[in-house]
Amino acid sequence: MGSFSIWHWLIVLLIVIMVFGTKKLKNLGGDLGGAVKGFKDGMKEGSTPEDKPAAQVNAATEAAKTTIDVEAKHKS
Repeated sequence: MGSFSIWHWLIVLLIVIMVFGTKKLKNLGGDLGGAVKGFKDGMKEGSTPEDKPAAQVNAATEAAKTTIDVEAKHKS
């Protein structure tokens, strides 16, 4: 009694197809796949500096050298 048979799942699938239609389900699958791919690409970009190419590390170092840190003072 605790588990569903294949016939239960087929009936559920048929009802989902009838409610949403095949075109929306196809678009939903494509959108989900694109989101997963984008997430994986984002995780690759967030790697440590040792994994980045030398040109990107050099550009970041040059940008850090030209940054000026100042402190604002209020007039009284």
